[in-house]
Parts: sequence; C-alpha cells; structure tokens
Amino acid sequence: MEISKVAWTAAGRRLTAAGGSVTGERYRNNFDVLHLDPAWPLAVVADGMGDGPGSGLAARTAVDVFTGRAREAAGNRAPAALREVVAQVQRAVRRAGRDLAGLTGCTLTALVADPADPAAWIVQLGDSRAYRLRDGLLDLLTVDHTVAWLGLLHGWFAAGSPEAHAARYRLTRYAGHPDEPEPDVLSVALRPGDVFLLCTDGVADQLSYERLTRVLGATADPAAAVHVLLSDTLAGGGADNATAIVVRVERTVG
Repeated sequence: MEISKVAWTAAGRRLTAAGGSVTGERYRNNFDVLHLDPAWPLAVVADGMGDGPGSGLAARTAVDVFTGRAREAAGNRAPAALREVVAQVQRAVRRAGRDLAGLTGCTLTALVADPADPAAWIVQLGDSRAYRLRDGLLDLLTVDHTVAWLGLLHGWFAAGSPEAHAARYRLTRYAGHPDEPEPDVLSVALRPGDVFLLCTDGVADQLSYERLTRVLGATADPAAAVHVLLSDTLAGGGADNATAIVVRVERTVG
C-alpha cells in the first residue's frame, strides 16, 4: 500500500496531509484517482463510475483538469471561479468519452485552500465525501448527489431496503453528466486540531461512522490514519476500490 504525504501552510496554519488507494476484491483495476499537490493546499479524490474504459479515463481526466485549472486560477478561490474550473472538467470529461460506447463519468471531491486565507473550500460533485473531525465530533460536510440520498431524506424508502441499495448507484450529479451540473462549493474554517477526510464510497460505504471517528481521532499522523482506514476496507471484504486523503490542521506557525 503506497501512501503519499505532503505539508502545506495556510494563513499561519500548518496542514499535513496523506493519501492512498487500494483496489479491493471486486474489481481487477482501480478506477479511483487522488491528487495531493506538492506546492500548495489542494487535495482531490475522484471515483470512476462503473468498470468500463470510461471509468478510469473520466477520473484521471477530472483530476488532471481540476488541478491544472485550479493552479491557473491561483489567488481566486471564490465559488464562481471554482465552479468555472468544474465546468471545464465537465467539458473535458465529455470530450474524453465522446468515442467510447459506455459511460464516461466520475465523482469529484476536493479541498482547496489559499496560503493567505484561514479557510478552505470544499468542492463536491457526486457521492465521494468530505468529513471533518472537530472536538471529537465527526461531521459529514458534503451531500451525496444520489437518488438514495434524496429518497432517505424525503422518506421514499427505508434505509437498508433493496430500493435504497439500488438508488445508491443512481447519481444525480457527476463529472461527465450530459447536463454538466454545477458542484456544491462550501467554505470551511481551518482550526488547529481539525482533521479532514476526503474519501470515495469504497471507504464511506464499508466503514461505520463510529470507526471513522475513532481512526481519525486516534493519531496525529495522517499517513497512519490512511493506512488504517484502507486496511479496514480490505479486512471487511474489499467490496470496492477505496481511496482516502486525511488532512490535519496541526498548529499555528509564525
């Protein structure tokens, strides 16, 4: 299991981050893609939809275009600028899949900070997730863009029902969608002690809320937390590709 590590500063905060991915037992290939930028605070996870040729292509394209365009927009992290970056991702993924017979689509979840700003932006498209552990409470910061989320919220079916399970795979927003839907963009403060988790559904669906809380709160080392999370998905059966990035706001510097 290969785990990458980086460290950043943002408005006097020191951020340490680590990320890794495992294939699991369901698929022969890993259709998840992650990026931890070495130069500035940027973390991205994407999860290709399905197991066809467009799955990995969509995830790779989305991450490459998002990171490249976000660098070009450095200094402008306003929601409108980030939505325009995702619009460029949408167009690039659709172009990439133009000549493929199957679906070319993926999720995209990112954390983008500015070295001069004590806050960060969460960008969300699909059903990968962003969590924050603060003072022992784990909050799910993002919404799943799925029919399952809508159905459970509005009482269309019960949690754990066959209908809910089937609806889990019906995404209402994703990169490559023919209508090019916009992402959710959320501003979050960066407080010393905060721990952020970006993950694909291979982590969120296999590990309980309680387990995520325990692992993220048990160590100050993001790499150790990533290793435990991914190992847990394998020990639980490896039912999907699983990818996790953990970002810790360690301390105030300067």
